[in-house]
Amino acid sequence: MSKLTLVTCALPYANGPLHLGHMVENIQADIFVRFLRSMGNEVVFLCADDTHGTPIELKALEKAEPPEVFVQRFFEEHQKDFVEFDISHDMFGSTHNPENQFWSNEIYARLKQAGHIARRDIEQAFDEHANRFLPDRFVKGTCPRCKAPEQYGDVCEKCGAIYRPRELIDARSALTRKPCIWKSSEHLFFELVKFEAFLKELLSSGFVSEGIAAQLQQFFEKGLADWDISRDGPYFGFPIPGEDNKFFYVWLDAPIGYISMTDVWAKQKCPTRSAQQLWSEEADTRIIHFIGKDIVYFHCLFWPAILHVANLKLPQRVHVHGFLTVNGEKMSKTRGTFIEARKYLNHLDPNYLRFYLASLLGPGHEDLDFSLKEFRQRTNAELVNNLGNLAQRTLSLLSSPALQGKLAVADGNAEGRRMVEAALAKLPHIKQAFEAVDLRQAMKLILEIGSEANLYLTQQAPWKWVKEDVEAARAVLSETAETLFVLSGLLWPVVPKLAQKLAAQLNVEVPSFQHLLSASYPLLDRTRPLGPVSPLIARMEASVVDALVSSSKTP
Repeated sequence: MSKLTLVTCALPYANGPLHLGHMVENIQADIFVRFLRSMGNEVVFLCADDTHGTPIELKALEKAEPPEVFVQRFFEEHQKDFVEFDISHDMFGSTHNPENQFWSNEIYARLKQAGHIARRDIEQAFDEHANRFLPDRFVKGTCPRCKAPEQYGDVCEKCGAIYRPRELIDARSALTRKPCIWKSSEHLFFELVKFEAFLKELLSSGFVSEGIAAQLQQFFEKGLADWDISRDGPYFGFPIPGEDNKFFYVWLDAPIGYISMTDVWAKQKCPTRSAQQLWSEEADTRIIHFIGKDIVYFHCLFWPAILHVANLKLPQRVHVHGFLTVNGEKMSKTRGTFIEARKYLNHLDPNYLRFYLASLLGPGHEDLDFSLKEFRQRTNAELVNNLGNLAQRTLSLLSSPALQGKLAVADGNAEGRRMVEAALAKLPHIKQAFEAVDLRQAMKLILEIGSEANLYLTQQAPWKWVKEDVEAARAVLSETAETLFVLSGLLWPVVPKLAQKLAAQLNVEVPSFQHLLSASYPLLDRTRPLGPVSPLIARMEASVVDALVSSSKTP
């Protein structure tokens, strides 16, 4: 069985539409996945809707729908949005499925058998009128720090304070609005504190970046805490085997979704493999997670400790990105900057967003500001003018009646050949940048190739020669066409549909990165005529961006 790379994104929560924050992570991961595929690697790209837990149960109650019906609607919407953004998941599923229940039960059994599940009584909010224990998000009251009303039982959305539900002033049930009482309930805990040495060693091994490893030190300094993995019913989730009215906490079964999606993928698309094979400790599998920095606690402490105890494969790397702001501020519905994926798609080409995010995303976890003004200006300057206009100037002239879509014989136009070979010389550096998930550096080098080809074209000015020396004009344009061939392969991970459109105009298949690394001049079959030529991509108009913002504002 050949080595396979499993790449995952954090699972979007199935209680609302996708937004630009979701697309940052999925586009970043998709570019990395497409690069690996272009290098000839076997990759499986997995994701799923995270469907369990308190917020979904609460929203479903508000809609008077069963949770299963509520989450299915968003599952279908999420799938459609990802497809239209060209996110190439090999499997996108749901954590509310038989495979995820099987693996949740299996991993819990392994933790229990290893002696790392403890039982403890905890004091918990209880609604006498609804006759149920209340998870933190079912408790509301006044923040004990800033006195803001109507705050949840775990965190204040106004001042950011973190507290226990009992610390709320006038704590009330979010279900009945009646005051809470406090009762004891037995819960199950995973003994995380026993794995401090293991986790410290893991974090120093390249499992995460140095910056994230340093950020996680705070948890060791204040002391790791055992993790409550159970919730009292009623609760939308999986019942815990052997327990009465206890359910797995959503943060236990959500990351297990990575394994269960591998299981579904294997059953449906690759029956010669299994999740048990690919996630076993001995497997020659590389696992890479893409997540935001708000969930490193779960993915870099709880998750690896659980995998370790369950004798399952640890991720080789957890790649962490920062938060997304828009115009320098937190996304806001009142300002129209909380942009849903579907509303974006209703107004703008997804290639704009893929290209722009790639030009911004570095290898670290620094926050990312999405400036709408810069988005339009840079996209028009770099994607439309630098790359799109280069293709249009070259291929439309080659397709003119004078040149008839035919390329020149490669007889060694010295400057043109140097330009093509200089582009090929950048490939190892671009490869290194993609491998490091430094998309910003990769795009910088790709745009340099486009700029050099534009400069060559401007200096040679073949449009001036068409009537006087057709073959000289054809020779210059043919060298630029060679560079466009290189660019189609380099752009495929970033803007796959544009890369395919460009290759079709050259009348070739998109070259793989692997092919380009070993290619030598000349790259094109010069006897092959061009395909039909048309503009690669239109300019982004300010009026359309304004319309997007207007449509995103809360009435």
